[in-house]
Amino acid sequence: SFHGLFAFLLMLLEWTKPGLSNPLRPICDLRVLKHFIEEARDAEAAMLACKEGRGLPEPVTVPQTKVDFNVWERKNALEQAQEVQSGLWLLNQAIGSLRATVTNTALHSHIDNSLRNIFSIGQVLRSLNIQEYTPPAGGVAGGEETWRVSSASELLQVHVNFLRGKVHLLLSNTPVCHQGSS
Repeated sequence: SFHGLFAFLLMLLEWTKPGLSNPLRPICDLRVLKHFIEEARDAEAAMLACKEGRGLPEPVTVPQTKVDFNVWERKNALEQAQEVQSGLWLLNQAIGSLRATVTNTALHSHIDNSLRNIFSIGQVLRSLNIQEYTPPAGGVAGGEETWRVSSASELLQVHVNFLRGKVHLLLSNTPVCHQGSS
């Protein structure tokens, strides 16, 4: 909703204080992520309800959303962050290519919102001192688990599940958010 987005932007501006040279204050409130998840679900529901844009011209690469908690827990914070950042990069690429295939203006609005939210999640991660992802020349690093989807609804479902899974795990366990809480 417009009011939710406006409130979120005000919170983000308050936390980031544009124009100041001070480092960003960490954004640790998981309600921000919950808002992004709800909007990703809205985009998925809109795509499922629409007849247009169901198939993609060619399959797109997306991050693996399945989490093996034993493997995840064995990764250090940097490895977890890199996995999330590369996944967000892949989703940004895939959703950006989806946008080019859709002509329905309501769907465009949901897709644009998804792209803005991926950017905003990157800002949240930056506030937590998590380095931005720089893709290697050939795309995604070899160690990243990916798969390919061929429909818009699958892509948007991956988006929702990635936010609910790996992004949530990373944000809920970020050390900077737990300082002073012990």
